[in-house]
Amino acid sequence: MSKQGSDINIARKAHKKHIHEIAENLEIPKKFQHSYGHYVSKIDLDYIESLPDKNSKLILVTAITPTPAGEGKTTTSVGLNDGLNRIGKKSIVCLREPSLGPSFGMKGGAAGGGFAQVVPMENINLHFTGDFHAITSANNLLASLIDNHIYWGNKLNIDVRRVTWKRCLDLNDRALREINANLGGVANGYPRIDGFNITVASEVMAIFCLSKDIKDLQRRLGNITVAYDRNKKPIFAKNLKADGPMTVLLKEALMPNLAQTLENNPAIIHGGPFANIAHGCNSMIATKTSLKIADYVVTEAGFGADLGAEKFLNIKCRKANLNPDAVVVVATIRALKMHGGIKKENLSEENVEAVKKGISNLNRHVTNIKKFGLPVVVAINHFIEDTEKEINILKDECKKIDVESILCTHWSQGGKGAINLAKKVVELTNEKNSFKFLYEEKISLFDKIKTIAKEIYDADDVIADNKIRSQLKHFEENEYGDFPVCIAKTQYSFSTDPTLKGAPSGHSIPIREVRLSSGAEFIVVVCGEIMTMPGLPSVPAANSIKINDDGEIEGLF
Repeated sequence: MSKQGSDINIARKAHKKHIHEIAENLEIPKKFQHSYGHYVSKIDLDYIESLPDKNSKLILVTAITPTPAGEGKTTTSVGLNDGLNRIGKKSIVCLREPSLGPSFGMKGGAAGGGFAQVVPMENINLHFTGDFHAITSANNLLASLIDNHIYWGNKLNIDVRRVTWKRCLDLNDRALREINANLGGVANGYPRIDGFNITVASEVMAIFCLSKDIKDLQRRLGNITVAYDRNKKPIFAKNLKADGPMTVLLKEALMPNLAQTLENNPAIIHGGPFANIAHGCNSMIATKTSLKIADYVVTEAGFGADLGAEKFLNIKCRKANLNPDAVVVVATIRALKMHGGIKKENLSEENVEAVKKGISNLNRHVTNIKKFGLPVVVAINHFIEDTEKEINILKDECKKIDVESILCTHWSQGGKGAINLAKKVVELTNEKNSFKFLYEEKISLFDKIKTIAKEIYDADDVIADNKIRSQLKHFEENEYGDFPVCIAKTQYSFSTDPTLKGAPSGHSIPIREVRLSSGAEFIVVVCGEIMTMPGLPSVPAANSIKINDDGEIEGLF
């Protein structure tokens, strides 16, 4: 049976508890649960606000640079959470919501795998509680208010050539990257060039995930820069009175979603920005809620540690005043062999030398995490094809770089297969760490970019033309200089060339454009050929998705 087939079969056979029972175990009163069917509920924001802070432990799960061979961050996060609960710890796993883009594109579902999954899997991977639809609607309401204001006289004197706000859609659609809007004559408005981002790249998604409460959400939405006037002065969403109705659309969505693992342990799943084009972490509200109601919180950051972990630590932890206690870096023998130069079709063959060569990628990620002053452990996500020699060489090489590695079998055994990892994580969280950010707020924006390029990507140089440098200076002159930077680049390499595997060094990072996210309060730095509206592959996953004769969904996992 294929892994894909077994995932969905395991999920369908799971004995799920009613969500009220899961919430009851967390001591959440029924009146503060907003149910979405039998197995999902939202947690009331007033209840969350009433809870005192506690000294809980925060564990970040990240990974090596992703390959088509698979790494298993979400699977490991779920397995670790189940493992912690098995050893008697009150633990919650805190995850991102999957986007429909990759679900119908190349990646497929994103709710874990094997016996380390969150359920109900189909709901989570499709519309779930409608959060992404609410974010899409809020984003597009703002877009329509901009064009409507221009149509009805343009009192703010918006320069239609300098409208920066794009519409969004939570699907991959390259045809919408750049469009002509308002065609069809004067009754339809003033023609202009427009475009779409995927919803997970929308600034509304970033704001949603970085807001501490409903008031902070409205403040940030109001501060979105949507356009510039004829004098090049910024126009904000609040100038269009858009912050109020946008907040109304997001009010229910802002409540975090409670679900469960296959082992009936709690999972909070909320928000979902991509790490290659956004900041790649679940919502601040979800993480802080988990820290208030559990003793251990396992969370993940998207793609490899160079993107997801860097942004989690430099952006989210800075904004939310979070102090993580330990980091787990997930690696697989299969992925390391690909970083060692082996093609996907040859991964089933034992190749110790390829593993040794590919460990350069793992080494770089472990070294980078240590730069933040955090203790780290490597989780070897076991595949049935892994040989004893390959596993032993990986463990030996990890010792050489002064990091412990633990073989994990949570895919096949659930929490039982992650008990050793759970014990090690508890040990690490009891150690004192010296967590620090990679850069200070007060240095220039360009210096922040250079710091990430050199310290995380091991690049020699950052290439930026005069226009880019002038824009960064302009941001600083307008009091945005203290913002962190959010790098948008390929997830497949430390460089901007996705074909460069392993741990490339001495390359240059070309900046294509910089974007002000004045509501989210960071600067997006677009590097290389990365797109904020992905396209579908030649054979999209959507081609295989259907409802079978039994009324079940096929092909999503």
